[in-house]
Amino acid sequence: MTSNATGNTTTVVTGLGDRMEKNPSREHGRGSYEDPSDTESYESDPESDLEKAPYSRRKPSARFRPRDTPSAYSSSSRETSASHQHLLSTSPNKPKSTFYFYKIPPRVVRYMNWALLSTMIIIAICLIRASYTSSRQVEMGTVEKSAPKPPPWEAFPFLKRYHGGIRTLLPKQKNTPEYPHDQQVMLNITVTKQEIKPLPKSVPYDPYPLAAEGYAKKHDCFLDAAETVKVPPVHYYPGVVKGFPEAVMGSHEVLGLRDDICFDRFGRLGPYGYGYSVKRGGTGAGLHGDREGADDLWDGPGNTIEVDYSSVEWVKAQAACATKNAGRFRPIEKLGENPFLDVTADGQQASQENGKESEPSLTEDDSVVGKREEPQVPTAGPNETVAEPTTAQKKALLLPRTAILIRTWWDFHYTAEDVIYLRSLIAELSLLSGGEFAVHFLVHVRDDNVPIWADKRIYNRILENALPVEFRGLGTLWSERQMGLIYGGIEESFFRDLPVHGVYRSTFMPVQYFSHQHPEYDFIWNWEMDVRYTGHWYHFFDQIRKWTRSQPRKGLWERNGRFYIPSVHGSWEDFKQMVRVQTEMGTHSPNNIWSGLKSSTGGSIPGSRTTQAKSDKSIWGPEPPPDVLTNQDDEEPPTSYEKDRYKWGVGEEADLITFNPLFDPDGTTWFFTEDITGYNTTASLPPRRAAITTTSRLSKRLLTLMHRETVLKRHTMFSEMWPASVSLHHGLKAVYAPHPMYIDRDWPPSYLAAVMNGGRNGASGGARTSVYGGREHNFKGTTWFYDAGFAPNLWRRWLGMKVDNDGGEREEVAGEGRMCLPGVLLHPVKGVELMVEGVGRVGEEVDKEGQGEEKDGT
Repeated sequence: MTSNATGNTTTVVTGLGDRMEKNPSREHGRGSYEDPSDTESYESDPESDLEKAPYSRRKPSARFRPRDTPSAYSSSSRETSASHQHLLSTSPNKPKSTFYFYKIPPRVVRYMNWALLSTMIIIAICLIRASYTSSRQVEMGTVEKSAPKPPPWEAFPFLKRYHGGIRTLLPKQKNTPEYPHDQQVMLNITVTKQEIKPLPKSVPYDPYPLAAEGYAKKHDCFLDAAETVKVPPVHYYPGVVKGFPEAVMGSHEVLGLRDDICFDRFGRLGPYGYGYSVKRGGTGAGLHGDREGADDLWDGPGNTIEVDYSSVEWVKAQAACATKNAGRFRPIEKLGENPFLDVTADGQQASQENGKESEPSLTEDDSVVGKREEPQVPTAGPNETVAEPTTAQKKALLLPRTAILIRTWWDFHYTAEDVIYLRSLIAELSLLSGGEFAVHFLVHVRDDNVPIWADKRIYNRILENALPVEFRGLGTLWSERQMGLIYGGIEESFFRDLPVHGVYRSTFMPVQYFSHQHPEYDFIWNWEMDVRYTGHWYHFFDQIRKWTRSQPRKGLWERNGRFYIPSVHGSWEDFKQMVRVQTEMGTHSPNNIWSGLKSSTGGSIPGSRTTQAKSDKSIWGPEPPPDVLTNQDDEEPPTSYEKDRYKWGVGEEADLITFNPLFDPDGTTWFFTEDITGYNTTASLPPRRAAITTTSRLSKRLLTLMHRETVLKRHTMFSEMWPASVSLHHGLKAVYAPHPMYIDRDWPPSYLAAVMNGGRNGASGGARTSVYGGREHNFKGTTWFYDAGFAPNLWRRWLGMKVDNDGGEREEVAGEGRMCLPGVLLHPVKGVELMVEGVGRVGEEVDKEGQGEEKDGT
């Protein structure tokens, strides 16, 4: 700066100019660190004095907030220079401090990089492989996956002599059965032309015993009111067909069933309309095929004639038979009727409308189930009194009354074969026995919106249309909605999406209530429409009753849990001792390792490898859960298990009879092992047993306990588990009857025994390896199971039908003749359509116009 004023001024202006030249962006008073909109231009207010303008009029820039230091460069020479600021003050250009996270160690970073690189390489390899595989599939075409490995039994060859003809009959003692055998290769039994003999005469079969000493005499029963038409007798042939196999499970000999005779279809079903035309009162079925000797049925002594079943009314015939033989049973006098639910003791539908009697409500302490009553002791039930026995009845021993409840539904289609089957049941069990059995139909109304319990006209109309004409009057209706009203308050779990009052989960609810309404019946058989028997019904039922009555209680539950295989186990006495040893000592079977660990609900966890003690505790008396219905006078053992000499239970009627083993479902893969309702399962599941299929006999005492458990305790279980478990809890006598079961293939007997009794300690249940559950396919080739495939095939072949392109009329006529079978219980047999003469179906009404009458289901 010069000393003179002009120079000084010039110098200042020059200096400002230089600065402006060096900072061209500061034209018009705009600095590079300020936004143009942040500073008010002096030009916008010419009257304002920039020198007097306070610094606060300047707007703060977006970058420098009021707390920031002003720029050293200014748009006005009047502004104070930044030189006054402290040297240690924060520079406006210094960036803000940044917060850093914890620094990852280099070694970890290297590992992460290697892991990322490896993952990328693996993904690339997988993509390359998938691309290569896809291209190969396109080149080779679609490749189907291999089917799963079939079960071992499918590799066994089929047995052939089940279908042997009646012209090869020979005495039982001379027969060499095709199966079972001890050889490595199946026996090849052939029949030469010289062995085909003329057909012998059939023989009438009479299994009915004479009146035992002390019992009242049996009176004959007839099909008509005039007592002129008797039921023709069933006919049989002595001997068996050549090479006919033995029963692989169960035994004729043990149960006392005859296996030295056989039945053909004409001798077995001919008395009930099979083998003659509709014009003569038959079904019109059986008019084709091998008919040699078919008419021997009507050429016997007494000149038996063919029965015209078109005019038979079974309800009247059964009622008349019960009346004639009333002296054999305790008399019952009905006081009041429930027109919607009751069927009288003689089988007639109740007709009184005003006879009503209120029933007192039940509590847990009322109506205690007493000790087992003898059949000859009369008791009174609701709405009825027991008449005073006559002098003759007081002197004679009285027989128990038994009902056969045939389970059907309201729109069931009855074929000619179904009608023949039902006629045989009623004739052989009710009429020819002198009224020992009474046959009823328990008809399921599948529409819950139909109020069968509220309107008599609806009830009667549905019942009239639910059964064929000849069986009308023998039915009782029920519905699931009705069971929900009677057994209310039960917890609804919808186990496997099924209602607790449904027929699948609670099959025995209507049976319980039927028994409650009909206490005159000491026993009730729950019978299904798809059961068939090639022998005589009465002989079978009577021998089953006698054998189960003779069984001692010691070791009974343990024997009940096993299949009896004679070719492996030997005699029944050997089998009994084997079961005792297996129970008391245990076995070294590896199957035991699958029956140890308990789940949180108390059941065994499938697949558990925790071992238990080898031996099992023998059941001796009641095995109640903590919350069982008490004060029921459960029967206690008279002595200890060790001191009993197989005496307790001998001569005692069985409360439950089943046709499959009573297995322990705990630990198995059976689907319904935990279908338990109303019980306290927080600590453990209650002890239980189950028997596949519900075909069984139940005593009044058992049904009363089941009824009271459901009403008072809200307890129930799955249908196939409920009766057996209640029997176990209350110490009742339950027996598995080892009826003869056949198998269609050449199984090695020892392998069959290992499969069927593959549970804990040689039992059929109690472990994951049990045949029940995921291994039930092994029953496909048997004659008795809920889905056995051999049963319907054997029945159809026996009827002369063609199955799998085998059998039929041509084979029978040209070969050994029609089949001849011993008594075999078969299940299931459904939908058998026989070739029937004419166009009408048996059991359907035909109106005047020739059209079938429509069944009203509303």
